[in-house]
Amino acid sequence: MKILQVHNTYKHSGGEEVVVAGEFEMLKQYGHETHQLIVENSGIEENNTLTKAHIALQSIWSYDSYQKIGKKLQEWKPDIVHVHNTIPLISPSVYAACGDVGVPVVHTLHNYKLICPGAYLYRDGGVCEDCIGKPIPYPSVIHGCYRGNRSQTAVAVAGLTTNRLRGTYKNEVDIYIALTRFARQKFIEGGLPTEKIAVKPNFVNSNIEIGEHRGGYALFVGKLVQYKGIETLLKAWHLLNEFIPLKVVGQGPLEILLKSNLPNNVEYLGLLPRDKVIHLMQNASFLIFPSEWYEGFPMTVTEAFATGLPVIASRIGGLTEIVKEGYSGWHFTPQDAQDLAHTVQLAWSDTTELQRRGVMARKQYEDYYSLEKNYQMLISIYETAVAWHQGRNSLSVF
Repeated sequence: MKILQVHNTYKHSGGEEVVVAGEFEMLKQYGHETHQLIVENSGIEENNTLTKAHIALQSIWSYDSYQKIGKKLQEWKPDIVHVHNTIPLISPSVYAACGDVGVPVVHTLHNYKLICPGAYLYRDGGVCEDCIGKPIPYPSVIHGCYRGNRSQTAVAVAGLTTNRLRGTYKNEVDIYIALTRFARQKFIEGGLPTEKIAVKPNFVNSNIEIGEHRGGYALFVGKLVQYKGIETLLKAWHLLNEFIPLKVVGQGPLEILLKSNLPNNVEYLGLLPRDKVIHLMQNASFLIFPSEWYEGFPMTVTEAFATGLPVIASRIGGLTEIVKEGYSGWHFTPQDAQDLAHTVQLAWSDTTELQRRGVMARKQYEDYYSLEKNYQMLISIYETAVAWHQGRNSLSVF
């Protein structure tokens, strides 16, 4: 099978770029001819105001992008196009270009931008679903949900509304990939066709060895921002009744707050390369994931599972599917420092249960998040998209 990946990179690389690269290498490893059409955002901020305005309008539907992608499709003649992100430079015109030459389209829903102009269903320190189900998601303009800017949010709303009216999202994508069942349900509530949304998690595309987990510490790995729950984590550590070491890895705008409010049993390590993070996971007792928003599918949790590390996670969104209570980890109430402290102490005090859930975490990784399992799921989705596109399938495929 010949596959073309299409992705508009972000200003700051993140999990999506990891997934795109991982799937590219996986498909090549299994003998598929795979091409990439990657457009970078670098340099956009250096443009003048008029050029930025033009780029913003082009993000709604770009004729230039439509022509360029159409040419690439004619040259490469892929069997399927897998889209990851189209905003701002590629635009949804990629779907029309594929439709014109009869190439099936699969689109991975890495975040919630097709139902939320801010992309994260998060506002003012909490979950927000105000725009779900609204044909015109106007509340986001009132709150300036996209980058805190009402003008930029208005453009995002115009893009969503325009492409909803022309049927872009319902008619021009053959199969969507949601990362969890929870996310799938949110997209259905937001108007995407139920029968077109499959579920496939992210995966780890390299061999990670199981750790011994004898370091005697808890671990946090993530951006130091409010929606990742770092403030709740610090409050919880101040409430602990016993000395439990915690290592914190990451950087972000709350780094100053972290340093000024650091309990003596917390060690801040800053941003570390992936191999050092994996080493920390292999020696930790458990990973803490105190997120306060509807996560997509955090690679940090998947990598922790690969090392046999159980996870204490917020009871919110898709995390309740990924971290299985009583199996691969524990849950606590999001933003509740007291509940987190109680859960940490409970896990820390039971070494037998720590070991058992660590074994189950590794098994969950092998069953769902390994390269081999993920390839089987992805290729099945591709085959379904091709059949759907050719009209051979029944109305509902999932």
